[in-house]
Amino acid sequence: MGLFQVFELGLLGLRAELIDSLPAIGGQCTELYPDKPIYDIPAVPVCTAQELIDRLSEQIRPFSPGIHLGQEVTGVQRREDGRFDVETSRGTRFDAGVVIVAGGVGSFQPRRLSVPGAEAHEGKSLHYRVKDAELFRDRDLVILGGGDSALDWTLSLAETARSVVLVHRRAEFRAAPASVQKMLALRDEGRVDFIEGQVQSIVESDGALQGVKVATRDGLTRSVSLEQLLVFWGLHPKLGPIANWGLALNRKTIAVDTAKFQTNVPGIFAIGDINDYPGKKKLILSGFHEAALAAFAVKEHLAPGQKVHLQYTTTSPIMHKRLGVAGDAAQQELESARTG
Repeated sequence: MGLFQVFELGLLGLRAELIDSLPAIGGQCTELYPDKPIYDIPAVPVCTAQELIDRLSEQIRPFSPGIHLGQEVTGVQRREDGRFDVETSRGTRFDAGVVIVAGGVGSFQPRRLSVPGAEAHEGKSLHYRVKDAELFRDRDLVILGGGDSALDWTLSLAETARSVVLVHRRAEFRAAPASVQKMLALRDEGRVDFIEGQVQSIVESDGALQGVKVATRDGLTRSVSLEQLLVFWGLHPKLGPIANWGLALNRKTIAVDTAKFQTNVPGIFAIGDINDYPGKKKLILSGFHEAALAAFAVKEHLAPGQKVHLQYTTTSPIMHKRLGVAGDAAQQELESARTG
């Protein structure tokens, strides 16, 4: 919803800064199910979640939003003048007129390896995402997980790593059957080792991660040496620092009104799955509606007493200017679309 919120704000002449804890824009659509077909976008019979994000990204291009990825908003402080000091986990600071929370079901955090000492190796020899596959070339790898990410990276890194050991707690996988069959074929060829079991502890030497101890299904403990450990146990939503902003919460959602989609804190708005109100339906379609109304409310909040006129993108010269299309050019594009 954040992308469409940027668009609606842009139509009203407001520029937005988009902050996302994930490494790419798109939220749940990009991170969890990019290939999932969506059938309830008006006038679009079917598109994948990633296609929807790609189209929304193209739609906001005329408004040149600031995009700040891989960082979480850690602090929001309302000043006496009604504006907000906003800070992220990377130390990026903003002076914001309003804050709009479009956090879906919360920020997505990896399910971490919770054994003593593991945290100290995160980002060095313990990874929850692959940012650069070359880091693992000619290395001894252990991969934990049984979903698509674990299997996909097992298959990919088996081509370049010195060795790959896949560890999963059971023989059944959540990954695509074709990927499982390919992994088993590599196992039979001796190119991948598969252990059915769970990591009980890590092995360290002089402060460096050297291996893991795995409790196998047959009751044994197996020590596996490694240079790099990759954990793909999926992501889980977390409300995170939002819980400390003084907002009225209903479990893990934020209460809003249905006229402005404003929270109990003036100047903080919430749209999409993260908000809550009577009759709430967690649909993408509903989120689009919420973003439109929130944009008008934001405009009124920033310019109190000034009437915000409703204008149509089909006829408004102001809208055409903001969208970067001249009236004649817009008409020509429409005619071209009609004739194919």
